[in-house]
Amino acid sequence: TVDPGEEVIVFEPFYENYAPDAILSDARPRYVPLRAPDWTFDAAELRAAFNPKTRAIIICNPNNPTGKVFTRDEMEFIGELCREFDALCFTDEIYEHILYPREGAEIEHISMAQIQGMRDRTVIVNSMSKTYSVTGWRVGYCIASPQITSAIRKVHDFLTVGAAAPLQSAGAYALSLPPAYYDQLQADYRARRDLILPELEKAGFGTFSPDGAYYIMTDISGFGFKDDVEFTRHLIREVGVACVPGSSFYSVPALGSQQVRFCFCKKDETLLLAAERLKKFRG
Repeated sequence: TVDPGEEVIVFEPFYENYAPDAILSDARPRYVPLRAPDWTFDAAELRAAFNPKTRAIIICNPNNPTGKVFTRDEMEFIGELCREFDALCFTDEIYEHILYPREGAEIEHISMAQIQGMRDRTVIVNSMSKTYSVTGWRVGYCIASPQITSAIRKVHDFLTVGAAAPLQSAGAYALSLPPAYYDQLQADYRARRDLILPELEKAGFGTFSPDGAYYIMTDISGFGFKDDVEFTRHLIREVGVACVPGSSFYSVPALGSQQVRFCFCKKDETLLLAAERLKKFRG
């Protein structure tokens, strides 16, 4: 769907595969920043990023690595630009069931395919990995118009032939689970977020509480390290807690040099051990 020289818009910070995937498709990534603390985008900046060369935009909602959940107004604005510039929207919805509703905020998962005029312009990408805790299976799916899925099937056939049949059957069964499963999933992750978030704050991290997904982006500028890589290595070697350097989520590493991302999709005992070690770190 992308010809050499065409552009794909990517919100930044981004899951690190998006930009390389665009480049492998001969596209030029064009980055639009999501700014802390609420990780919103500037409407004028996004509009300026769209142009006659724009072929697509990639959205991760809820967002990895920030935990941002795009509002309906934001989704409608993005959809308006896609229609105006005849662009597709690739929407990564892998965390759609991991949300943390709160009073006074619009925290709900809205698919771009639900936005007026966007059904045939949207490619939904989803997976069994996060919702059903089988990240090693690498089983996912796409939902799009017949014209687009025809091309997707051709590429998929030549790249992988197909996903393992037993795992596909297990995935199909998982999709039939009742609503209570998703309610419990959400409650479990909320409890884990609420367990580790205050410990990070006590340890001196600047935190950005996620509204979705299971990551916490943090600011490390108060610790005095040269950059995120040096900090991450120190935390692993001296404290025994792992995190991901923030620079890995930016097109220019310096933009994330004072950020790191923590992941809380762990057993409670692992999170409690991390909390105990972080006490020594600040101590």
